[in-house]
Amino acid sequence: MIRIGIILGSTRPNRKGPQVARWVLDSASQRGDAEFELIDLRDHPLPHLDEPVPPIFGPSVHAHTRDWAERIAQFDGFVIVTPEYNSGAPGVLKNALDHLFAEWTDKAVGFVSYGAGGGARAVVQLRVVCSTLGMADVGYQVAISMLTDFEDHTTFTPRDHHAAALTKTLDQLIAWSGALAPLRAAAETTLVNS
Repeated sequence: MIRIGIILGSTRPNRKGPQVARWVLDSASQRGDAEFELIDLRDHPLPHLDEPVPPIFGPSVHAHTRDWAERIAQFDGFVIVTPEYNSGAPGVLKNALDHLFAEWTDKAVGFVSYGAGGGARAVVQLRVVCSTLGMADVGYQVAISMLTDFEDHTTFTPRDHHAAALTKTLDQLIAWSGALAPLRAAAETTLVNS
């Protein structure tokens, strides 16, 4: 069965991301076409990129990066739940992406963003980064407003249009994850035979 990791891309105190990520996980888990698992970046503290060579050139010399690679490698695709900070994605999320290469390649990615403007500018940046890593980003996304979708700016209250957007995002993500499976299998065969 297809395995999808839901990456919670904020680690700051008082973050709103856990509510959003839990909603994504609870909604997605009602489907029968994939397995879903939450990946909280707080559980994977990575230093600022400290690799002596770029990840594209091979395995890391650092245990923290090898552990992160092992965690990510098991998934066929991802939903990235991201806030927007100063018109961009959080540094901790970019750093987590930068630590790996092969583990992201030939996998699909969808986005659920939140911020004053729905987090759309963070997703624009992340689409470029993910594409460079060899990921296929799906067209649909969920954009959640901090101004109108959080009761008293505290409690996430998803609306019907969010649920519909999430369904479309997941439909595309799962379809693309399955379609990319032969490419991932060919890459694994190449690594084993190298």
